[in-house]
Amino acid sequence: MNTSQHVAIPSYFLYIHPYDLQELRRDIWCDDPLPARLKVGKNQYIIDIAYRGSHIREFRKKSYNLKFVKPETFQGNREIHLNAEYIDPSMIRNKLSLDFFRDIGTLSPETQHIFLKLNGTPAGIYLQLESVDDLFLKRRGLPQGAIYYAINDNANFSLISPIDDDVKKSLESGYERKCGTEEDDGYLRELIYKINTIPRADFGKEITKYVAVDKYLRWLIGVICTQNFDGFIHNYALYRNNETGLFEMIPWDYDATWGRDCNGKIMEYDYVPIEGYNTLTARILDVSSFRMRYKQLLEEILETQFTVAALEPKVISMYTALRPFVLLDPYKQKDIRKFDTEPEFILKFVADRNRYLRECLANLKA
Repeated sequence: MNTSQHVAIPSYFLYIHPYDLQELRRDIWCDDPLPARLKVGKNQYIIDIAYRGSHIREFRKKSYNLKFVKPETFQGNREIHLNAEYIDPSMIRNKLSLDFFRDIGTLSPETQHIFLKLNGTPAGIYLQLESVDDLFLKRRGLPQGAIYYAINDNANFSLISPIDDDVKKSLESGYERKCGTEEDDGYLRELIYKINTIPRADFGKEITKYVAVDKYLRWLIGVICTQNFDGFIHNYALYRNNETGLFEMIPWDYDATWGRDCNGKIMEYDYVPIEGYNTLTARILDVSSFRMRYKQLLEEILETQFTVAALEPKVISMYTALRPFVLLDPYKQKDIRKFDTEPEFILKFVADRNRYLRECLANLKA
């Protein structure tokens, strides 16, 4: 196995006053931030801290949202997210996924593993995620524009809610604006309306006025390859480029991937179909020219990037770097044997999923 790539795991030192820590733990669903300090290397930061996530707040190992007060930025970020990766026995699925999206040409948050100490006591391995906001765009030299987080299953690009099978109360239901204006909300509503009302004969031409289709197809391939079942209706952000007026997809929270579901259970390699699902995907793949472009892109990626040969060095590099810290993680050290088997599990999934998708490509009609 190739272990030539070296990954450094920095240590972060988090200090929360015992009273504030007790208050933080008192109500895990409270989003009100509390004061804390963060030390990284020789630098110290005054921060606000709160728990993050939905069902993951119930886990023993919590995930955090950190906002920087003084100084106001850290590594060019106003805020960062520290994900516990508690359910994933490998602790690398999220990073492996988001890096894969980036490599195939999709906007994707930067990530790095860190080892956290809380008030001097080891709290374990965390994945630091870049916040998707205006600074995310600035760092990439992209035009400013609205960013919306998909916060629940209503972000399915449909007029019907999958939550209660009824008409949505508003077209922007399922989204939370991270940055932008009320005028941008109008563009989002128009997008959802057009996706659902453009006649079939006109869809291929008209949708290109609202969606960066080629980038959407690359995002779709990322979801299909990593097999994120939830990725079609949440676990993403929407970015509207102010210069082009087109919407793009940004992946988010991809720990339930590479052969495991959101509970860490095995998800068979053929569980998610090659066509995916959600209304926008169905309508785009209904257009012959888009479907053929999807097929062409997917064939290329299955040949070059979604392969055991391409992914094995990345998997082994992350695994090798993390292993000493797993032994220090109070929430993960007892599961070291399972951790040791995950690289082989992930690479077998890649081989099986690649073969399955190649077989499905043959049946993807023109």
